[in-house]
Amino acid sequence: MEFISLKNVIKQYDDGQVTALNRLNLTIEKGSFISIIGPSGSGKSTLLNMLGALDSPDAGEIVIDGINLAQEKDLSDFRRDKIGFIFQLHNLLPNLTVEENVEIPLIATKLPEKEKKERALKYIEAVGLLDKKDTKPNKLSGGQRQRVAIARALVNNPSIILADEPTGSLDSQTGQMVLDILKNMHEEYNVTLIIVTHDNDVAKLAERTIMIKDGQIIEDKQN
Repeated sequence: MEFISLKNVIKQYDDGQVTALNRLNLTIEKGSFISIIGPSGSGKSTLLNMLGALDSPDAGEIVIDGINLAQEKDLSDFRRDKIGFIFQLHNLLPNLTVEENVEIPLIATKLPEKEKKERALKYIEAVGLLDKKDTKPNKLSGGQRQRVAIARALVNNPSIILADEPTGSLDSQTGQMVLDILKNMHEEYNVTLIIVTHDNDVAKLAERTIMIKDGQIIEDKQN
């Protein structure tokens, strides 16, 4: 079932001097695990920002789960309800505990405080860090911080997880652990998982790999 659709999407910067996405077309089915790969400057991170409604195209159409993003006046609710973000730099708040960091996406919701806490602890346990729930990020390893970021991305029960180089700053063993957690979460919760990576080995873990160059898809293959 088509879940994400991009049609003739164009994105330019520097008054049109730089074309990040050049009439890009893409469809993604619900529950897919996709990797996006390409050289630096190819447009892959711009594409991820489009999918997460962090940026808008100059032309073209993006429809996600029946929602035409161009027709939405306020996309903050869409991002909160539909998208979980995981970045290379985990972006945890240093003055908050693990539990408090994971609860951040729930702040704007109408959930009772008890349910917010229960949900945060559920996902902290899912990434194997329940014993660290009262710990602050500076006391955690890089891999542990990334696992906290995964828990935070999942706490709102999003339908899409967008991960931008989630293992880029980790050693290979820790990176593999993070990837295993993401794969397990994808399978258990049937989320649509989209990973941007420069690593071919990471890309091959996905069900489908999309290669981008000069803002266009030059290869789209099943793994």
